[in-house]
Amino acid sequence: MSDDPLPPLREVIARHGLEARKALGQNFLFDMNLTRRIARAAGPLDAVTVIEVGPGPGGLTRALLLEGARHVIAIERDDRALGALAEIAAAFPGRLTIVAGDALAADYATLAAGQRVRIIANLPYNIATPLLTGWLEGERWPPFFESLTLMFQKEVAERIVARPGGKDYGRLSVLCQYRCAVKKLFDVNRSAFTPPPKVTSSIVELLPIAAPQPSCSVARLSQVTAAAFGQRRKMLRTSLKSLIDTPEPLLSELGIDPTLRAEQLPVSAFARLAARLA
Repeated sequence: MSDDPLPPLREVIARHGLEARKALGQNFLFDMNLTRRIARAAGPLDAVTVIEVGPGPGGLTRALLLEGARHVIAIERDDRALGALAEIAAAFPGRLTIVAGDALAADYATLAAGQRVRIIANLPYNIATPLLTGWLEGERWPPFFESLTLMFQKEVAERIVARPGGKDYGRLSVLCQYRCAVKKLFDVNRSAFTPPPKVTSSIVELLPIAAPQPSCSVARLSQVTAAAFGQRRKMLRTSLKSLIDTPEPLLSELGIDPTLRAEQLPVSAFARLAARLA
């Protein structure tokens, strides 16, 4: 791909007065080698539209365009960043659409407009989990996106990919793994950011499963996991009483040991419970 036609990101940030704001969950990536690695991790981009959340001054945005993304839709709520993003749009005519607004309120299916879409983003830490669950809890499935390549705090990434039996396994693990094949790709050291956050970050890939099995309502799955993990140190025969008066007969019917705790139950068993309780 061609070299970046724009001035160094540090210069752009200084010119636009774009110091990162903690209230917006901002931590900027200056290392173009790293941002291009993130872009490449999402696979070939020449035939897809990329939705990016929280581009800030546009470090990852540039990388996505340099790595050949056909079109990037960047959603940014910080008005200070819009000038820097407009410069990128001018340098890559017709390939960058800037949406000024709150990513939590965006209508992603409308933005996707029936195109092949991948979401690739260094998510603002303070809205990362609500955004992810919003994308995964939609009634329409398969969803509007064909993949998610996202940066989270490492502890959130570990929860997404956690397997049964460990302390990181919880509601987020079940939701993500019921609807997607998940993989942690690589860690990003805190020193890569300006300002450096207090924690390491990780890039996670989520690929939607077209028809998750066993089939169940995601809303019901959320209720079951909320009850089970809400009292995660208690056995299922106790923690599920908020959903059903006497859980033991149902658990036995499904072949689930009533003395297990939530963290010991595989995703498929949670789905079977949700389907049976629907």
